[in-house]
Amino acid sequence: MTVAAVLVLAAGTFALRIAGPLLRDRITVSERMQRIITIAATTLLAALVATQALTEAGGFAGWARPAGVLVGAVAAWRRLPFVVVVVLAAATTALLRLAGVP
Repeated sequence: MTVAAVLVLAAGTFALRIAGPLLRDRITVSERMQRIITIAATTLLAALVATQALTEAGGFAGWARPAGVLVGAVAAWRRLPFVVVVVLAAATTALLRLAGVP
């Protein structure tokens, strides 16, 4: 049963990924709809980041994690290399937790 579910999900994922290149010339999207899709994708990404940064097990994750995310966001905004962004965010969170900040 599990193998069947994995195969169905894999086939569905492949179908969605191949649909873009195959349907690119058949479907036209207006400029307004393209802006809406871009805004929706950005909003979804921001919601996922906020959820992961602020919650843990259905409750508030504490102040250390959001502080680490903020440091990482500032580092990314300053266009630092990705590895540096991740290390700064993780180090900030770890140091705050080591200092007793939940």
